Amino acid sequence: MKKTITFLVVLILLVSCKEEVIQKPERLVEKDVMVNVMVDLSILEAIKYQNPASLDTFKINPRDFIYKKYKIDSLQFAKSNVYYASDYEDYKLMFEQIVQRLDAKKKSADSVVNLEKNKKNAILSKKQKPALRAKDTTKVN
Repeated sequence: MKKTITFLVVLILLVSCKEEVIQKPERLVEKDVMVNVMVDLSILEAIKYQNPASLDTFKINPRDFIYKKYKIDSLQFAKSNVYYASDYEDYKLMFEQIVQRLDAKKKSADSVVNLEKNKKNAILSKKQKPALRAKDTTKVN
């Protein structure tokens, strides 16, 4: 009987300790939307550091732009981010989704850049071929 009571007390203590570390915010950004926001923020921040003039020319603040696009504010984003970060495993899955999307966008951008390079090379080679033919005909005559 003593062992049973001890077991129940330990079980109750373990179950009662299973409460959320951080309370769910009132205006929680949905997980899918949060992933979209983080992907877009990553892209705009990369543009900001790779080519700052592009955003400065149009006076775009990447964070403000994203907040307007998704109709959220900075406090709502921050609270939602802290809430999702409190569950490490779930947050890790979110970041894996973000990395996958960024990789897919990078591959897409790389293919567009390669396509443009191929077009330029094709145009340059077409311009150079007639010049080579003219040189060849002068040598034969």
